[in-house]
Amino acid sequence: MIEQMHQHAWVTASLDIPFGRGVNFQMELSDISSVYSRLKAAQVELFRELSETWYDIGDKLSGQREFLVQDPDGYLLRFSQHLGEKSKL
Repeated sequence: MIEQMHQHAWVTASLDIPFGRGVNFQMELSDISSVYSRLKAAQVELFRELSETWYDIGDKLSGQREFLVQDPDGYLLRFSQHLGEKSKL
């Protein structure tokens, strides 16, 4: 849950802007195209453009289409779509 600051919030430490430093929330969707298109149509600046990335997971690679957007409090929101796995070449 991302909670807006208010009088009864659970504050665990001093809050300095930007609040979300170092935080990356990943949302995995079956198809990220519509979210990406809506953000681009609204002229939202992306933190990282749409790309295909393959991550080393040991004996194989795991692929994702992904892009990142930063919310007004500094939190990075990473939207991803799993592409499957493949062997290392």
